[in-house]
Amino acid sequence: MDTPPASDVTARLRAAIRDGILPPGQRLTEQELARRFGVSRTPIRQALARLEAEGLLTHAPRRGLTVTRPDHAQVVELYVMREILEGAAARLAAQHASEAELAAMAELLEQEPALFGDAAALAALNQRLHGLLYLAAHNRYLLKSLEQLSAHLALLPSLLTLEGRAESAHREHLALLRALTARDGEAAEAAARAHARAAQRHRLAWLTRTLGVPLAAPGA
Repeated sequence: MDTPPASDVTARLRAAIRDGILPPGQRLTEQELARRFGVSRTPIRQALARLEAEGLLTHAPRRGLTVTRPDHAQVVELYVMREILEGAAARLAAQHASEAELAAMAELLEQEPALFGDAAALAALNQRLHGLLYLAAHNRYLLKSLEQLSAHLALLPSLLTLEGRAESAHREHLALLRALTARDGEAAEAAARAHARAAQRHRLAWLTRTLGVPLAAPGA
């Protein structure tokens, strides 16, 4: 059996989580993953330890290691960081993005309306669009932080096709692209932050409907 570097196996596992192949709450075992990926258990063990340290995996009582299912507090924290990091990426992209990168973003945005009813295709396009923004910032350290953040956000299901979110997100993307094209870093950061806040509001509303909220003390 092949023994690839643990970093390669880690990347494959992270991609499987990001793409929903290993969904939140799923129990993972070294034996099953080794069989699935066609590798020995040693790099699997190392990859699991790395992803657990990153917070993508969690030890659940009586279940063992599972793909993390973010709770309300974690979701809030993730979106706070998304606003900060994507805002910084947008400001830098307004300064450093190449014309080819901006043209690629514009091309993706032209395709977006045709996918409003296709959740999987729209989510994939959205990932590509945000990935282009991250690359266009031309800052390797920020990129690393954004990639780690994206891996955690991928634990959450896409809500883009619910309650008109696709249409409003498209308008927010267009506002961001206009600021980037104008090379206006302040406006680009503001647009990216507004987009992240809108996504957070939509996400928290969904969480409230799905999980409910704890009862407050009377008179509190």
